[in-house]
Amino acid sequence: TNSLNASLFRFPLPQTYDAVEPLDLEEFFMSQLKSGDSALMQEFGDFPDDDLKVEQVEKECRTIRHSVPEDGVELDPHVRDCIKSYTQPWLVVSRRCQGDGWSVYSERTGLHKLLRKQTFESDFQPENQEKTVKSPTLATLTDDSGHTLTSSDFNLRCLTPDKRVEGLLAFSSHEELDRLNQETRQGNRHPELFALYPPPDEEDTVEIRPVPDCPREHIGERVMIRCQSIKFEIEIEPIFATMALYDLKEKKKISENFYCDLNSEQFKNFLKNHTDHIDPSSTAKSAIFSITYPSTDIYLVIKIEKVLQQGEISDCVDPYVTLRECDSGKNKDKIEKLRNQADSFCQRLGRYRMPFAWATVNIMEVISSATLERDITDSENTKGGVSIDRRGLPRRNSERYSTIDEPFCNVSGFKPATITISTIIKQEGDRLSDEDLLKSLTEMKKPQKRIKTIPGTIKLDMSPVNDTPTSCLSTELIPLKPVAEKSTRLIKEVLEFPSSEVYVPHNIYRNLLYVYPQRLNFVNRLTSARNITIKIQFMSGEDPGSAMCVIFGKSSGPEFLSEVYTPVTYHNKSPDFYEEVKIALPARLTERHHLLFTFFHISCQQKQNQSGSCETLIGYSWLPILNIDRLQTGQYCLPIILERLPVNYSLHTPEKLPLQVPPVKWMEGHKGLFNLEIQAVSSVHTQDNHLERFFTLCHALEGGVTFPVRIREEKIPENKLEHELKLSIIALSSSSLEALVLSLHRVLDKLFTLIMQPMVIAGQTANLAQIAFESVVSIINSLHNSQELIRDQLGRNSLLATYLYWVFRLPDPPRDMQNPGTGGAVPSAESRYSTMGRATAATVGSMLLQSRIRSSSNPDIPGPHNSAEDDEVKNILSAKGHNNPGSRMSTYVDVNNHQNPSGNTRPSNRKQFHEELALQMVVSTGVCRENAYKYAWFFFELLVKSMAQHVSQLDKYNIPRRSRFSDRFKDDITTIVSVVTAEIGTILVKQQKEVEQAEKVNISLAFFLYDLMSLMDRGFVFHLVKNYCNQMSAKSVSMPTLISMRLEFLRILCSHEHYLNLSLFFSSPASAPASPCPSISSQSSGSCSFQEQQRILALFELSPEFKQQHYLTGLLLTELSAALDMESEGGKVQRRSINAIYSLLCAHDLDHRCIKPEVRAKVAALYLPLVGIIIESTNYLDFTVSDSRSGKNKSGGPDDDLENVPPINQSVAMAIAGNPFNTLGRNALLSMASMQGKSIATLAADTSRHLLVCFLWVMKNADGNLIQRWTIDMPPSQLNKLLELLTICISCFEYRVLHVTNVSLCIFFLLEEALLRGMGARGEMMKRVGDRTMGQREVLRWRKDLTQWRQTNDRQDKTKAELDQEALISGNLATESNLIVLDLLETIVQAVPLADCKDSVVGGVLKVLLHSLTCSQSTTFLSHTFSTLRALVVKFGDLLFEEEAEQCADLCQKVLQYCSSPVDENRSQACATLYLIMRYSYSNASNFSRVKMQVTMSLASLVGKSSDFQEEYLRRSLRTILAYAEEDTEMQNTQLPSQVDELLRNLNSILSDTVKMREFQEDPEMLMDLMYRIAKGYQTSPDLRLTWLQNMAEKHNNRKCYTESAMCLVHAAALVAEYLSMLEDHKYLPVGSVTFQNISPNVLEESAVSDDILSPDEDGVCSGRYFTESGLVGLLEQAAELFSNGGLYEAVNEVYKIIIPILEAHRDFRKLASTHDKLQRAFDNIIQKGHKRMFGTYFRVGFYGAKFGDLDEREFIYKEPGITHLPEISHRLENFYSQCFGDDTLVMIKDSTPVDRKQLNPNKAYIQITYVEPFFDDYEMKDRLTNFEKNFNLRRFMYTTPFTKSGRPRGELNEQYKRKTILTTMHAFPYVKTRINVIQKEEFDLTPIEVAIEDMQKKTRELAVATHREQPDAKMLQMLLQGSVGATVNQGPLEVAQVFLNEIPADPKLFRHHNKLRLCFKEFIMRCGEAVEKNKHLIASDQKEYQQELKKNYNRLRENLRPMLERKIPELYKPIIRPRLENR
Repeated sequence: TNSLNASLFRFPLPQTYDAVEPLDLEEFFMSQLKSGDSALMQEFGDFPDDDLKVEQVEKECRTIRHSVPEDGVELDPHVRDCIKSYTQPWLVVSRRCQGDGWSVYSERTGLHKLLRKQTFESDFQPENQEKTVKSPTLATLTDDSGHTLTSSDFNLRCLTPDKRVEGLLAFSSHEELDRLNQETRQGNRHPELFALYPPPDEEDTVEIRPVPDCPREHIGERVMIRCQSIKFEIEIEPIFATMALYDLKEKKKISENFYCDLNSEQFKNFLKNHTDHIDPSSTAKSAIFSITYPSTDIYLVIKIEKVLQQGEISDCVDPYVTLRECDSGKNKDKIEKLRNQADSFCQRLGRYRMPFAWATVNIMEVISSATLERDITDSENTKGGVSIDRRGLPRRNSERYSTIDEPFCNVSGFKPATITISTIIKQEGDRLSDEDLLKSLTEMKKPQKRIKTIPGTIKLDMSPVNDTPTSCLSTELIPLKPVAEKSTRLIKEVLEFPSSEVYVPHNIYRNLLYVYPQRLNFVNRLTSARNITIKIQFMSGEDPGSAMCVIFGKSSGPEFLSEVYTPVTYHNKSPDFYEEVKIALPARLTERHHLLFTFFHISCQQKQNQSGSCETLIGYSWLPILNIDRLQTGQYCLPIILERLPVNYSLHTPEKLPLQVPPVKWMEGHKGLFNLEIQAVSSVHTQDNHLERFFTLCHALEGGVTFPVRIREEKIPENKLEHELKLSIIALSSSSLEALVLSLHRVLDKLFTLIMQPMVIAGQTANLAQIAFESVVSIINSLHNSQELIRDQLGRNSLLATYLYWVFRLPDPPRDMQNPGTGGAVPSAESRYSTMGRATAATVGSMLLQSRIRSSSNPDIPGPHNSAEDDEVKNILSAKGHNNPGSRMSTYVDVNNHQNPSGNTRPSNRKQFHEELALQMVVSTGVCRENAYKYAWFFFELLVKSMAQHVSQLDKYNIPRRSRFSDRFKDDITTIVSVVTAEIGTILVKQQKEVEQAEKVNISLAFFLYDLMSLMDRGFVFHLVKNYCNQMSAKSVSMPTLISMRLEFLRILCSHEHYLNLSLFFSSPASAPASPCPSISSQSSGSCSFQEQQRILALFELSPEFKQQHYLTGLLLTELSAALDMESEGGKVQRRSINAIYSLLCAHDLDHRCIKPEVRAKVAALYLPLVGIIIESTNYLDFTVSDSRSGKNKSGGPDDDLENVPPINQSVAMAIAGNPFNTLGRNALLSMASMQGKSIATLAADTSRHLLVCFLWVMKNADGNLIQRWTIDMPPSQLNKLLELLTICISCFEYRVLHVTNVSLCIFFLLEEALLRGMGARGEMMKRVGDRTMGQREVLRWRKDLTQWRQTNDRQDKTKAELDQEALISGNLATESNLIVLDLLETIVQAVPLADCKDSVVGGVLKVLLHSLTCSQSTTFLSHTFSTLRALVVKFGDLLFEEEAEQCADLCQKVLQYCSSPVDENRSQACATLYLIMRYSYSNASNFSRVKMQVTMSLASLVGKSSDFQEEYLRRSLRTILAYAEEDTEMQNTQLPSQVDELLRNLNSILSDTVKMREFQEDPEMLMDLMYRIAKGYQTSPDLRLTWLQNMAEKHNNRKCYTESAMCLVHAAALVAEYLSMLEDHKYLPVGSVTFQNISPNVLEESAVSDDILSPDEDGVCSGRYFTESGLVGLLEQAAELFSNGGLYEAVNEVYKIIIPILEAHRDFRKLASTHDKLQRAFDNIIQKGHKRMFGTYFRVGFYGAKFGDLDEREFIYKEPGITHLPEISHRLENFYSQCFGDDTLVMIKDSTPVDRKQLNPNKAYIQITYVEPFFDDYEMKDRLTNFEKNFNLRRFMYTTPFTKSGRPRGELNEQYKRKTILTTMHAFPYVKTRINVIQKEEFDLTPIEVAIEDMQKKTRELAVATHREQPDAKMLQMLLQGSVGATVNQGPLEVAQVFLNEIPADPKLFRHHNKLRLCFKEFIMRCGEAVEKNKHLIASDQKEYQQELKKNYNRLRENLRPMLERKIPELYKPIIRPRLENR
């Protein structure tokens, strides 16, 4: 890329992003293939030979034979062309191996039958589930001090142990152990990983080019109507029915007529004189109607006729209305008489008909209601709104979008229905025309109209037609397939006249003419002609014998007639006609063909003297069929000639008949009297001027015509032909769209012929190539731009795609044009194509070796330089020196000269179509060029198809790929690709709106190169790919767009079926010609040279050598790597690039050519750099593991929903431990990323899974030795990343219990169902593919949008079986992916002896293994993992037990957890492992005490955390371990068995505690007390105490008691601090628990453990990970987080005060930054939330009654959440305890008076609950200023009880006493539990006056606060004022004053109180005054009166109080202080 461009980049592209030079593939295949490689190549099919085959596919014909004109007629060239195009086979270019590389997913449908069900604990339901919930026996709890809880009350030895694992210690060496493990692991594995994985998300799938639908005749939705009966009240004569459909909305007749009659034999005999014979086809009673545009207004109209008889229609109708068949005898005679009369009319007038009646039914209403129920009677009552459901588009095959807005009718899906029509309407003689009929139909929709009806019924059966029934005839009466075995009643297809255009090209020969006589006007004529009929004939000449038998007959008669008569309207001089005459047009029409009309008067009544004919001739008229070679159609009004017809009349139209001698007599002086309309339905006559002109001129060119050529009015001489032809070519695109589409195939064929053929016209070579090319471009443009036509998902116009795929074939070679006059046509080449895949050597006749014909490109066409082109394009073009189109000459390889010994291929000058086409594309200019490249897909597919045909004509064997195409052609292709790429770039940079267009062009370019791979020199194609890539990246396109474009492009190329061979998968870079050195497998796995090591590492990198050698793979991996490197907006691109790789690997995995392991290993080696890329990306990509259960995989980010973050989870723990293999995900990665300066991109869950499954696939299939060498040579940092990646894989593929994540979906059944039901287009394609019995498998990689395979996350609609199948497959996926990880870990571990940093490797591997045990795993996987763990213990035990203390602790915990598994196998594996750990630590590492400690702690933590923990399984496991110890012969003489025994006893006692805990599961307070006691019991064992504190924290956290949870952790931290201060004396560390006093004084409990009890150095004690500085910080940080959740932000500060010195000492500034950030947030919260913060609510709860055991007579303070009301807690306790004791036993005491034991019933249990408030002495209030301080560190609570001396609680003011009770608790709240014992109780009473003082002080305080608030609250203030100065306040201030202050008390003891109350009132009245003033400023204007009222009340109160307030007690104000003091 030039430097100028580079400087403009918005995105600096990495250097590595450019594509490298590709290898010369053809050269490589010729010379450098090794024998082994070619053998591998053969696995993938015969690669270098040709992949494309050109074959002819016979047309599928609906009829039993092609509909073509009969032989023996010399056809016009145009008709001949049409017929050839309608009958010749399709020419299809197909790929030989297509589909081999692309899995056919439907093959996977049976997969679930082969899989083994995996057992998961999470799905496991043990048999004996029904465990009764024991009611708690509360008595067992002893007091705090007691330690009886941990005594073993259960003997283990009475249990039976589980089955032991065989041969636990039976192996001779470590190698043998590894080998055994390996063998068991490899058994029963599923070979294809991807078969278990949901298929790729298909929205990115661009590599599917749907095969266009095969062209076929257009048929709408079809309905079959069978006429069952037509019955009138009397049956006296034959009647005839005509049915047709009318669309009322479009006011149009939309089908031809169908004739049927149901006459009995008797009535048929009436007519036998007039019918020569009856053809079976004319007896059809059923018709199939087709409806393309269903609308709600489609009516079936049935017209009923009878034989002509004397009298008006109403006279004839009369007997039908008045008579009844069943009436009395006299009627019988009448009817008989009528019959005889009818018989006589039939004998005489049997060939004439008369109109009689008609009926109609709205078939759309029938259809829509038949979708609802079966039988429908009358059409009358189906009026009104129609509810119709709309499914899909109306036209399956029509190429047009629906423009119908009304509700759509589902025509194909209704239930068959029977329609009974009882409204038969009398036909009015003056309303016969179609206009009248449509008017009548419209009127019938109106309800008020009265209609004259004839009694009778018509019954029809109606049913949908999906497949053509047997014995059906086409509209031309040719039998359709399938043909019936025996003759049955025939069914006729009725031709549709669609109500608007249908855009489907003609596909069969059809040539019909419809004649509609409309109106005669004889009104002015004085003749007696009144009963008028017209005889209509189709004549081929003028003599009467030349009437042709081409008119289709009606019912019960011959198929074809030579004449027809129109029905007669009695006594009407200007009758209307409604006849339809259908004529089969002859294929060759001459100027002699014409329609002849003869007019007769019919005399109905036989005159006595007249015995002869009843016809009287009136006159004639005629219409020539051709008018100057053009078919006559449209409306005509013809004059009528009287008497006879003149000679040669047929050569002229009646209007223009020349003067005759003798003169001709015209009726009414040559006026037009006869109106008629003619319509043609023809696939031969285009009926479009432009098209007709074009075809005529083309045929003139082809010879066989005489000049001048006549077109319409003009004559064209030979020298004008070229000019006229050019004009007609230009005019083509202005022909009407419908006409153009109908003749599309032929127009394009002709234009391509013109591009090919140099035309010699009048001795001049005409050059039409350019103009023809431009015309093609303009037609393509108009088809794409038409709104009417549909496109496929690649944006290709469907009509054009169909044309290219099925129809296009190379134009026949040019004929010898020297003598156009003689028509010297050369027979076309014999079949040049292998028909149905049979390869015949292409023999191309000598006509190819013609004399030099000049290149059709006119040298005078100016080059494109003078047009103002895009510079880039100009450069591209001018770079080719020989760009003068004139200087070009095509080379053509002569096929016949390959016998030449010299074998040279000599160029012949025959022009090749593909060369000419490419040339035209290169030299085109202006708009033409723009559109040619815009719709480049068309020309690309055209080029490919013509090149394929060219190649199939060459001799395949002797012509190497390189020489198939001329160099000049290759240059043109290079230019075209370059220009198209430039176009794409330009759009992307300049026209953002057109991005979609650019994407489509990009895809079509990729498909072009994909196709060229199969045709051209592949090295050349790779060069094109390289140019494309580099040209794209040189554009300043934004990086995401660039990558998406290149990705789609590469996806398509990589979907090539020979992709693996093209990527030279068999030559791994080791054996590449670049570096000749021995391949890896020959290397021993010992150590080897540095170069070798570098080489192996290089295999996993995307090196330039790799990119050159494996070209496409290299490019694809480059895109992936670039996408993963992107920082901003990379998400979409990353998803796409990962999906591309993923779907590619998926294809390899399921490709039946890749079954052999050695092939797979080679294929996997091709993707080793992918592994490198993925490992690199773990640094800065967050692989989102789709799982919400944290504690397993990820620690939540700071904004995570903290409810589900347990206090200490795996990841945090590891962070605390500062582990090297950080499985932390986000937090740790953040720090890594910031070092790299990258912003973190998060991959979505499913994308991460896709990427990881690719990694696993490569790891599964790559060569094991290679992987092992790689892990040995890997630098440690890289290895750490690999292990981290494995950890992520484990989390990612964890099995989830039938809870489907967004990706773990199973597709098999969905897909199978979808494919079999054949949904949508895709289903049809599958069916078709099935029908085309060609040996090729289509690419059926289905697209989701086609199969409608949607990911159904909604669970409800799946059956149990589907869910089971889903679980089965996802279980196997989880097992397989985890086993791949396990294999890899084993590989790494087995390489350890060879590596140098073994300790960290083993530790790292162990960490991953432990992580895998954290996830839900199958029994299969677990048994292998436990084997691996045991091997690790055996091989590296000393290392593990010494170095990895905390890993050991984890190991013990995980193994113990599985010891309590309900699955037997898991349990037995875990027991074996645990025993092995004990044995090993005893015998080899001699630190059994540490293991003992860890196991005990693990159990304690397990028991505390897990609520669904099953102790009986664990007990059984303990028994099993005991059994191992007793049976282990080697160890019998050691201390081990007794040590194990002791340990197990200890464990058993912990279990017993648990059982008790289980009982209190429902009573959280009790449970916490119990856990608290257990923790207290471990006072001397700090590790266990810590564990239990953590358990408590976890339990609190689950109950959302965050503060208590935090306190537990603070206690834990204090415990750790105590031990740290014993060990080392650092200034920055807290001094034991004393430092924590500020957080809570309770923490001092933790200092109880002093040096004399335990020394921390003792082995195994305080060795846990928390007894470190980072452990301490971790605990405190978590506590701070929890305080923050609990809203105690001030405590957060205190906690951080302890942390900060430690962090400062460690200089950990990153942590300090985040700490201060958190502090800032805490302080912000305090400021913002201010008064709104809610703290706890406290209640005193007392338990009374022996039933409570040791709770009896105990009182507790319970702390409840912020706003808890008394009824809530009361309800909760009542519920729980009434469950324990039964409803009738428990009594809730409702008041707070002291409980008297004597009055209680000893058999009941009593609970008393009282609301209490924190109580502070006055001195305390000085320190407790804030809301927080008043709610933190509380030990004293108070409640008040009102009483009177008389015993009632309440009384008058002067007798109301109050008792205050103050309770003191054992610890201060908040504490590690939510209820604390009450240890002290004080009470004191207040006298009535003291009560009054307290009340008044409270009131005054409230008023003061309300008045002086910063933002006063008016409502609040008014409420208080109302209560203070309101006039009517009961027991209000005034009353208090009157009771206590009215007179000075007699008792001097009360003086003080009296005075205090008086002063209180003084302050009170002052505050009231302030409040009233304040209120004045607050009120709105509407409250003025209210304010005045308040003021008035206030003044009144003040006046009333004044005398009392001014009276002082004189004694109190004496100067001398008396020595006597007050009592109180």
